[in-house]
Amino acid sequence: QVQLVESGGGLVQAGESLRLSCAASGSIFRINDMGWYRQAPGAQRELIARISSLGNTYYLPSVKGRFTMSRDNAKNTAHLQMNSLKPEDTAVYYCKFTVRTVPTLDSDLWGQGTQVTVSS
Repeated sequence: QVQLVESGGGLVQAGESLRLSCAASGSIFRINDMGWYRQAPGAQRELIARISSLGNTYYLPSVKGRFTMSRDNAKNTAHLQMNSLKPEDTAVYYCKFTVRTVPTLDSDLWGQGTQVTVSS
């Protein structure tokens, strides 16, 4: 069974940095888009960064310039480098991969979530 495992969350002070990782395990034919989402208490889950198989990226305007997403295709892994963290970045962060487990079938996989807490 294909599974996404997240790591890297934690408690930091404002202005500090964290690096999140999301690694897929199991039998995967291809990974198309990779994305990072976050959900704060009482809020909807929002897309904050996405990278395509071609390397094209999207960032939520509020994180652009502070966050950088990358992918390592050889390791089936995505990263989110978060710099200059702010208290409003506090949320549970989730990764999502669009994958093919067989050559013609796409599906979305979600990580388990990792807590990021930024104190002032």
